[in-house]
Amino acid sequence: MAKKKSISSADIISYYMDYVLQHNAQPTSIYNFAKANNFEEQEFYKYFGNFNALEQSIFKEFFDNAYNLLEKNEDFKSFDSRNKLLSFYYTFFEILTMNRSFVVYMLKRDKDHLQKHRSLLKLKERFSLFIKHLDIVVFEVKEEKLEKAQNMSIQQSAWLQLMITIKFWLEDTSPSFEKTDIFIEKAVNTSFDLIDIKPLKSIIDLGKFLYKEKMHMN
Repeated sequence: MAKKKSISSADIISYYMDYVLQHNAQPTSIYNFAKANNFEEQEFYKYFGNFNALEQSIFKEFFDNAYNLLEKNEDFKSFDSRNKLLSFYYTFFEILTMNRSFVVYMLKRDKDHLQKHRSLLKLKERFSLFIKHLDIVVFEVKEEKLEKAQNMSIQQSAWLQLMITIKFWLEDTSPSFEKTDIFIEKAVNTSFDLIDIKPLKSIIDLGKFLYKEKMHMN
């Protein structure tokens, strides 16, 4: 059979995800991967240097797909930063859910701490830029604990929150991952309430939710 003459990065990503899900393992080599999918090995290197770079691009694509969907929505452009972030979360996790088997395999395959997972490096770049462009306003406060929280980098805090939410989603067994939706709403609102110096009710609310979930899991 003749080799495919033209192949896109999207094709390679699709082939790779299918391979991983069917074999529950990374291909043994790029040569064997290309041969199994009937394209020349050199076509792979037009887009990716190795499988690690490919995996990073997949998570970047998840972000890009979510963001592009939001950008097509005229209402999204008029949202404030809080509602833009909430909209992103819900859309992004819908895409993750559509690819849950692959995401679970990838994030549980390695023992890397989720925040430092090598497959998430490009996602972190994209997400941090998104947070930067939200222009989240931080108010001055005199409360020492709140001041320390606000002095943390907004982008670092937002990334940590995303990682915590992904971890919650990975462990969520509720129908349609409805508990993740609740967690997203409470977590995002709490983070913005901290910035707006209106934290107490949201912190207590989030704390009660997490406590109940922990007791239920135990």
